[in-house]
Amino acid sequence: MVTYKIKTLNKISDAGVKRLYGSGLEIDNNEANPAGIVVRSAAMHDMEFGSNLRAIARAGAGVNNIPVDRCTEEGIIVFNTPGANANAVKELAVCALMLASRDVAAGIQWAAGLTDGETPVTKQVESGKGAFVGPEISGKTLGIIGLGAIGCMVANAAVALGMSVVGYDPYLSVTNALHLNPSVLVVNDAKMLYEGADYISIHVPYSEATRHTIKADTIALMKNGVRIINLARGELVNDEDIIAAIEAGKVARYVTDFPNSKLVGVKGIVAIPHLGASTPESEENCAVMAVDELKNYLLNGNIRNSVNFPNVEMERSGVGRITIIHKNIPNMLSTITSVIAADGLNIEASINRSKKDVAYTIIDVPERPDQKVLSDIWAIPGVMRVRNIKT
Repeated sequence: MVTYKIKTLNKISDAGVKRLYGSGLEIDNNEANPAGIVVRSAAMHDMEFGSNLRAIARAGAGVNNIPVDRCTEEGIIVFNTPGANANAVKELAVCALMLASRDVAAGIQWAAGLTDGETPVTKQVESGKGAFVGPEISGKTLGIIGLGAIGCMVANAAVALGMSVVGYDPYLSVTNALHLNPSVLVVNDAKMLYEGADYISIHVPYSEATRHTIKADTIALMKNGVRIINLARGELVNDEDIIAAIEAGKVARYVTDFPNSKLVGVKGIVAIPHLGASTPESEENCAVMAVDELKNYLLNGNIRNSVNFPNVEMERSGVGRITIIHKNIPNMLSTITSVIAADGLNIEASINRSKKDVAYTIIDVPERPDQKVLSDIWAIPGVMRVRNIKT
C-alpha cells in the first residue's frame, strides 16, 4: 500500500489522528513535500506548495487562511468541514441572543467591582440593576441571513425559545430546507427580513460578495433598536457603520465573535473572544471530518466538501482508477476517453463533474494503467493533474 505523508499546521484532535491508523496515511510534520495538509487557523497565503501536495483539509468552515485560487490553479483540492462545528456555534448563538437582550456582560463586569462599604453589596445590586435590564426574546422576531447548517440550527433553536423566525438565503439547499422548522418563514428578499426583525443573526461565509453585508445602507432598512449578532466572520459587518448606528441609537446592541481594536470597549458592543467553535466536541468533529475527506481523496480519488472543485464520488468497479483534474472546456471528456481507448484500455465506469472553470473526472479501468496512458492524458491541452490511484 502506498503511504501518503500528511502535515498538520495546527494541533488537531487525537480523534482525527486515530482515523489515519492503518489507512496508508501517516502524519509527518517534518515532511517538506507532503501529499496532504490538515490545517485549522494557520495562515497559508505565503506558503510555497510542493509538487506532491494534492489536497488541503481545513478543520472548520471558513477558508480565508488558505489561498484557494492558487490551489485551484495548481490542481490542489481544498476541503472544509461544513456542519462539523454547527452545534457549538448554535449554542453560542443562543447565548448571544441573551447577551443582545439584557446587558448581562456589562452587569457582570459592574458587579465584579462592588465591595461592601457604606452601602452593602446586596443593596448596591438592587439599586443598580436597572441599568442592565433588557427585553425577553420570546415573542420577538429573529431574522437569519444564511440558512446553511448553522443558520438552520439557530432558526430551529429560536423557534423552540418562542421566537418568530424569518430566514433569507438565495442558495438554500433542499437538504437544509427540509431540516428547517415549518414555522420558519423563508423570504426571497433580504429587505423583508431587515424591515421586520427585532434581532438579526448572520451566518454566511465570507467572500467579496458578502463583505459588509451589514452596513449603513442595510442598517437603515432595519427597525430602530434592532439587535445584531455576528458569529460568522468579522468582515461581514462594517465596523464604522455599526459603531455609528449604535451611537445614534439605531442599533441597540451588537454581539460579535470577532473583536478588534475598533470594537472593544465600545458601549453597546459585546465582544466575544472568537469562541464560536471552541468546544472539545467541535474540534473533534472538525478533525475527524477533515481527516476522512483527505483520506477518501488520497486513497480513492473521491471529493466531498471541496470549496474549489466539484464534489465527485464513485464506488470502485475496476482494478485501476485514473483521476483527472482539468479545465471545464468543450470535448474534454470525449478526448480523455478516446486517448484511453487508443491505448487499449476499456472503461468500466466513469463520472465527471464541473465547477465553474474546472472539472474532475474519475475513470475505472479493468487493469492497472501503465505510464504511457497517464502520459498521454497529461499531454491533452487543459489537463491540470492526473493521478493513478493505486490499491
